[in-house]
Amino acid sequence: MVMRKDQPTFDAPVPGQSLTAPLGGRPWQSPPQYATVEEALDYYLPRLANDEVIAQLMDTLEMGVPVTVIANTMQLASVMEGKHTVDVGMLVVPVLIEMILYLAEQNNVEYVMGDDKPQKVRKTLVDKAVLKLEDLKEKGSDEKLESLEAVDEVKEEQKVVGLMGRR
Repeated sequence: MVMRKDQPTFDAPVPGQSLTAPLGGRPWQSPPQYATVEEALDYYLPRLANDEVIAQLMDTLEMGVPVTVIANTMQLASVMEGKHTVDVGMLVVPVLIEMILYLAEQNNVEYVMGDDKPQKVRKTLVDKAVLKLEDLKEKGSDEKLESLEAVDEVKEEQKVVGLMGRR
């Protein structure tokens, strides 16, 4: 039988198939190899001292990947492999971040931390006025009342009436 391109394939996993694995059949369902933070650090630190791993880390940092993302990915991969539990991984992350920062500074590689406050993208005039008001709150300015009046004026200009709304 010849398969045509427009025919569906039936080799995809069945919905719910992941729930049929026996208990303990996945690495993260078994007891972890390293139960304490100290044991987990003894697992990570020699790997971070490997020259090949350092070269890969520095390449990744030079691409602009944040240090926090790298550390979280490392610990999550180890959780998935059954090396340690999630809670141990969360306690190890700050040490991994510090180690990665140390390696980056030793190799003169610029890095991005990744804990910066994300910039809010606002498009409408109301959103821009709200963003300006938030900036003023952060600065502790006395222009708050004037800004509130400006926000009200912008809201009046931007009133959108729905399809069934009254005019």
